[in-house]
Amino acid sequence: MIIKLSQLFLRTLREDPAEAEVASHKLMVRAGYIRRAAPGIYTWLPLGLAVKARVEQIVREEMAAAGAQEVFFPALLPREPFETTGRWNEYGDNLFRLQDRKKADYLLAPTHEEMFTLLVKDLYSSYKDLPVTLYQIQNKYRDEARPRAGLLRGREFVMKDAYSFDVSHEGLVASYHAQRDAYERIFNRLGLEYVIVKADAGAMGGSASEEFLSPSPIGEDTFVRSAGGYAANVEAVAIAPLPAVSAADVPAAQVVDTPNTPTIDSLVELANAEYSREDGKQYFASDTLKNVVLAVTDIKGKRSLVVVGLPGDREVEFKRAEIAFAGFEVEAANEEDFAKHPELIKGYIGPVKDGVQLLGEKATSGVRYLLDPRVADGTAWIAGANVTGKHVFNLVKGRDFVADGIADIAEIRAGDPAPDGSGPLEIARGIEIGHVFQLGKKYAEALELKVLDENGKLVTVTMGSYGIGVTRIIAVLAEANNDEKGLIWPEQVAPADIHVVAAGKDDVVFETALKLAKDLEATGKRVLLDDRQKVSPGVKFSDAELLGVPQIVIVGRSLENGEVDIWNRRSGDRRSVPLESATSELS
Repeated sequence: MIIKLSQLFLRTLREDPAEAEVASHKLMVRAGYIRRAAPGIYTWLPLGLAVKARVEQIVREEMAAAGAQEVFFPALLPREPFETTGRWNEYGDNLFRLQDRKKADYLLAPTHEEMFTLLVKDLYSSYKDLPVTLYQIQNKYRDEARPRAGLLRGREFVMKDAYSFDVSHEGLVASYHAQRDAYERIFNRLGLEYVIVKADAGAMGGSASEEFLSPSPIGEDTFVRSAGGYAANVEAVAIAPLPAVSAADVPAAQVVDTPNTPTIDSLVELANAEYSREDGKQYFASDTLKNVVLAVTDIKGKRSLVVVGLPGDREVEFKRAEIAFAGFEVEAANEEDFAKHPELIKGYIGPVKDGVQLLGEKATSGVRYLLDPRVADGTAWIAGANVTGKHVFNLVKGRDFVADGIADIAEIRAGDPAPDGSGPLEIARGIEIGHVFQLGKKYAEALELKVLDENGKLVTVTMGSYGIGVTRIIAVLAEANNDEKGLIWPEQVAPADIHVVAAGKDDVVFETALKLAKDLEATGKRVLLDDRQKVSPGVKFSDAELLGVPQIVIVGRSLENGEVDIWNRRSGDRRSVPLESATSELS
């Protein structure tokens, strides 16, 4: 059916919406694809729904090709399954919670692991029933503290989530790769640039975890990659502990006066001015041991302190800290924390005091002491002496101090070596468009999903989880396919294949445009027809550029010569062709 602009529920805007920050948000609102209903919540209009349906169709085709079957769950879910798995509390403030008239607790689903697990438990009981992979395309809800960038980070969004169920780990691996391969086909068909990176599973749980990121300067995910093929989210980069070195030639540790040096920069400046090295080399921030005090709070609200020692030229990356201290909230210690621990003197914190272990194994303080993996046995450092205005030089790890463990929470930098030895890392930003997990047995064990194996013994099912952000993908496509005049949709997701514009006042122009639209539709093309009677050609051309259909046909002045103009929105090429050959050329 031809989509006629004279009848379409559409109003285009000439000005950017005040709240919009990124191109995709601005253009999708201006072009009449979506409208803001509330912060992070959007109404989908007819053209937007047409794009969304095309993306979903590609997803459905590839899910079917991978052997997945579609189901559909409610978005409103009871509390009990989420409480059984622990996620009622783990999700914290991100969960929309509500009560019915009988005061029973419910939530708006952020994901559906529990429901998929319970559905399979309800219907399947034998290894003969497995493997099975189920999926749905469904609205999800997360109470984002700062929804932003339109569809890229909203409170309500559409996700395709799939879950595989297998008897063995080997079966899980096969299901995982089937879904991973399907994701590559989906993103290739959509024309999306993407990078597959090693990731952390976060609140989802599980073991193997990979994200599909679309590189973008506005992306909220930071990832690293090397020329040799290594790629990972910064949270998932694991730095191997450095090997021990000999400290035989390092002099004994010495406490020296370092007045007014509460910062690394001031300490390095004084060290070079007052305590120059015998070899004449300069001290750098990387020669100092920065001891950062963190407060970690468990799910029951119990708060404790952890001191992490890391090279002075590095900062703590709190996303990495959240992974390292999974299950705890992590933040910098506050004044109240320091007041409870007078042995921790800001700016001068160190692992030893007067040669006595203050932090770490056999410590005199109740504060745990952890070290960055770059702090190897035998390495010498400048560190605080736990006395205002004093530092320790030549403080050797293993000889003079030890730690309670490792905390790999320092920032990752461009030029750092890739953990797999494949070369230096480069840092980029990306937008997450898909995520695959080997969940293992976390949810099956919590919800007691078991089947009888070949020997008649009950075994716990192992699961995989696979998500694609459908509405986010639409924003990513809009972000990557536009110019200063409007959207330029890829052909495979555009709301129409061809946009026919009747640009004139004479009846013959409108009659010819309608006939051409019908002829194109008869060849299988989806056609958008601008048949508005009292709208100027200039406005129609501007709207055509804004709406972003990749092929535009103008029925206007050239009709006097028996021709129409074909305009390729992506390349900008515009040429006149005989009217009688227009349909064959476009089809």
